[in-house]
Amino acid sequence: MTTSGCHLCDEASQMFHYLLNEKPLFAQRFELQLVEIANDDKLIENFGMRIPVLKSNENELGWIFTMDELYLWLESL
Repeated sequence: MTTSGCHLCDEASQMFHYLLNEKPLFAQRFELQLVEIANDDKLIENFGMRIPVLKSNENELGWIFTMDELYLWLESL
């Protein structure tokens, strides 16, 4: 979950792509799809104060997370 101009979202995206480049198995299993929350009141309500949020099915990882936490989260999926 993201919104335009969110520098924290940019940072989370960079971390995600770094791990995909470093871990070929992750690159085979995951891709990042950006969901703009600004156009949906329900998404704003649910994620507006928490973005960036990574979501896979019902599993979420909300900011603030470290590279290690992101790695462990992806590995757990």
